[in-house]
Amino acid sequence: MRARRTQNFPRAVGGCVHDKPVSDMRVIQGGSEHCDILSTLHGTGFSKPWGSEEFAALLGQPGVAAWISESNEPSGFILVRAAADEAEILTLAVIPEQRKIGIGALLLKTACEALSAAGTKQIFLEVSVKNTAAITLYQKSGFARRGMRTAYYGGGKDSEPVDAIIMAKVL
Repeated sequence: MRARRTQNFPRAVGGCVHDKPVSDMRVIQGGSEHCDILSTLHGTGFSKPWGSEEFAALLGQPGVAAWISESNEPSGFILVRAAADEAEILTLAVIPEQRKIGIGALLLKTACEALSAAGTKQIFLEVSVKNTAAITLYQKSGFARRGMRTAYYGGGKDSEPVDAIIMAKVL
């Protein structure tokens, strides 16, 4: 078992040049004061959204960090957990009306840059085999398939379990 270490991430990220659709977007580091926002944003992208309490519990753990994209209003976020020299993307969400304009890529870039600066060498994630938009985003951002997790996402009363693709990127 690897020892955990606390990560020191920049509080705000700026100075990145991005395509016009996200040129007025800024990314801030989220904290416990943003749990309601994170929960609301998560609910726009997932059928079983995490509550504020779950975000508070996660953000209270060593090595867990969140970044939130915003212009006038929050539009998306990424939540990661780092331990030793590896990290995992726990979740990423962008509100539906702001998708496919580069916000997800901006959040990924921001998190990867901060993680790399803090000593992370590789980042992992799991993504539903049915989430083709996310798979495309991750592939365009340099992630490669590393394996599968059978029935990783449990089915509900009316749905079957869904497999997950394991993806990774060397930072």
